[in-house]
Parts: sequence; structure tokens; C-alpha cells
Amino acid sequence: MMSAQKTETNTKAANPMRQIKIKKLCVNICVGESGDRLTRAAKVLEQLTDQEPVFSKARLTVRSFGIRRNEKISVHCTVRGQKAEEILEKGLKVKEFELPKSCFSKEGNFGFGINEHI
Repeated sequence: MMSAQKTETNTKAANPMRQIKIKKLCVNICVGESGDRLTRAAKVLEQLTDQEPVFSKARLTVRSFGIRRNEKISVHCTVRGQKAEEILEKGLKVKEFELPKSCFSKEGNFGFGINEHI
């Protein structure tokens, strides 16, 4: 009985489909307004990823939020390879390597937010 469990765990560890692979990491900072706060967010994102971030525009006007259509409100950047693994490691360290089940999708993707960059 005990040897059957050991062989089962050995085969699970040897299965290449159980390896974690990171295709890309999407880093996003949404400020909700254009101006000085958005340019500071772009600088933070550029320092974090060592890439030039892309500005995103609002799709439509929302008067209650005070944003207009086509106004730049956020910056994002897509990172791949070894740099993506490093940034993900830093982000998970901030979250203390624990994420709730609701952060994971059925397709194998996951996402989480960090309220403040330190």
C-alpha cells in the first residue's frame, strides 16, 4: 500500500504537464485620470518592468467618475520570460504567497491586485 503511494507521487512529480509555465505577465496601473498622477504611474511601471508602458484610454464618458471618452486613464505593460518570473515573485511576496481561490480561473490564469507600490 505504501509503495503504491510513493510511485504515484513520483509519477506526478515527473509529469511535464504539472510544470508551471509563465507565458506573459500583464502589469496594469489604473489611475482614473490623466495628468501628473498618470505620468508618475508610468514612471513606476517603467522602473518595475524596464520597458516603456502603453497608455490606455477610456472607452466612454462616465460623469460620476469625472472621465471623458478617449481620455488617458491607465498604463499597462506586458512582460515575458525571466523578467516576468522575477516580477511575479516580488508580487507574490507582497501577498505573502497566499491567494484566495477566487483569484484563479478555470483555464489556469490568475490575477491579483496590490493597493500600493512600496
